[in-house]
Amino acid sequence: MGKIVAKFGGSSLSDAGQFQKVRNIINMDKRRVYVVPSAPGKRHSQDDKVTDMLYSVHRLHCAGSDCGDLFAMIQNRYSAIADALQIDIDLNAEFDRIRADLAQGENCDYCASRGEYLNGLLLSKFLGFQFIDPKDTIFFREDGTLDDQRTYRVLGEALRSVENAVIPGFYGSMPDGSIHTFSRGGSDITGAIVARAADAECYENWTDVSGFLMADPRIVPDAKVIHSLTYQELRELAYMGATVLHEASVFPVHSAGIPTNIRNTNQPDDIGTMITHQTEELNSQHVITGIAGRTGFSVISVEKAMMNIERGFGRKVLQAIEEAGLSFEHLPTGIDSLCVVMETQQLDPVKEQVKSRILQLAAPDTIQIQDDMGLIATVGRGMVHNPGTAARLFSALSRAHVNVRMIDQGSGELSILVGVDTKDFQTAIQAIYQEFVQ
Repeated sequence: MGKIVAKFGGSSLSDAGQFQKVRNIINMDKRRVYVVPSAPGKRHSQDDKVTDMLYSVHRLHCAGSDCGDLFAMIQNRYSAIADALQIDIDLNAEFDRIRADLAQGENCDYCASRGEYLNGLLLSKFLGFQFIDPKDTIFFREDGTLDDQRTYRVLGEALRSVENAVIPGFYGSMPDGSIHTFSRGGSDITGAIVARAADAECYENWTDVSGFLMADPRIVPDAKVIHSLTYQELRELAYMGATVLHEASVFPVHSAGIPTNIRNTNQPDDIGTMITHQTEELNSQHVITGIAGRTGFSVISVEKAMMNIERGFGRKVLQAIEEAGLSFEHLPTGIDSLCVVMETQQLDPVKEQVKSRILQLAAPDTIQIQDDMGLIATVGRGMVHNPGTAARLFSALSRAHVNVRMIDQGSGELSILVGVDTKDFQTAIQAIYQEFVQ
């Protein structure tokens, strides 16, 4: 029988009622043998995430301020879950240990990780599963990068020794034994690591939405769910702002060819979004897979006659960018022009320095910097097989009176990227969605 690793986000484990839903989901499929929990998330819009509260505890402690009331609030969150579900666990002893560790100078990562640690203890008791501490099974190198080979070997051995297990997300240990965390959202990374170490049949990521949507629901309220997605499409959409799951957080399963299924804890019968290494058949009725975008970009436009035959011209422009400690997003070019697309927030503090250095190094005929641009990616493997996709896209934008400031298409024809004025950003996304989906 194949094994499934099920990761549950903070909203899926925010209170006792959500714990009950998680147990029902686990019992629905006996292949769900390994479970990765996040810390309790918000129970309602005005609530606080436990991880945020733990960061505040450490900050107050380091400042010499009283964090007793906040610490008590965190303890009450867990006690309320344990009492409602009648989980037999001595939480007082656990919190006494955390207090003592903080008094001994434990780091911020340790404090933040206790959210997942405590939720893992509760969930393992509730499910009757073995508890595996990532401190003993997930390892980082001195520079903070994952020691993947050691992790897969030790964690794999630990998983093979038990029938069922709960492995908290978000953290592991450094070579000196201290706790180190992944970036925020790191429980997704832990889930993927566990799935890779277990050679799982599938990695399920349970959250509060029924998969990826074809567009941001704040812009397109009735956006449809993407039922089938490739990891390559995921990377394109996530890079441009789709936030359900970032491609970097599923790299371990991507590289191993293990599919990822995004599911909804509150609607477990929904099939969600299945993300695979590659899709042989196009099951979608739509040419495109999804639309994603971000605002807050600037464009450095450089023009010079006969630029195309001047050796090193592009290198000189990028040298000025590099010297300022910046990175760029896109680099559309023409015969006599080159555009560098960057985040405005990065560029603003050194804008004049960069402009002056480009003039000095490359001696362009003209150089302009324009702000207030949004980038929109229209993504889909189906575009390769459907002639006229670009024409339809630009016709839709024209009808919506959206001026396109930049066009860029990858060599794989998986996405078409357009730059538009920030004021036209939402209108452009709505126009593209209406053309290809509605």
